[in-house]
Amino acid sequence: MKTLKKIFTLVLIIVGIGVASLTDAAAQSLRDGNYNYIGKILPNGTVRNERYVAIGFFNGDGTIADRHGKMQGRVSTSELAIYDDDGKRIGFLTTDGRVFDGESVQLGTIDRNSGKVTELDDGEEKTIGYAHGVSMLWIAAYYFFDFFD
Repeated sequence: MKTLKKIFTLVLIIVGIGVASLTDAAAQSLRDGNYNYIGKILPNGTVRNERYVAIGFFNGDGTIADRHGKMQGRVSTSELAIYDDDGKRIGFLTTDGRVFDGESVQLGTIDRNSGKVTELDDGEEKTIGYAHGVSMLWIAAYYFFDFFD
């Protein structure tokens, strides 16, 4: 009976490792403008830095929380908008990937196909990062609105 219990425990551990590996494999790597790895966003919304330390969360209800779980803002998928913790709209996206601040000034773009994130700086486009495969609102919140500093 002890042998069967040990085998069952070992199987559970192996399955747990496999599920953790699959979750990590599905995570979206975040890269800076030079394509250096700077972190990742896991499918469950956890944001990790380059050392794999959790620095924040995108929760299922749209809230954005810091690493301590304190609400920092929220995203609205129905409005393609980003709000601060006081409920003020601080940014929004258009369906073609353009990112604007709360005063409708274009900050940059997110290319849905390549994942390239560009910032407008005095009318010039500058690549600030790469991310693909997660919500464009999450990408905008990460790169343009500094929720995870």
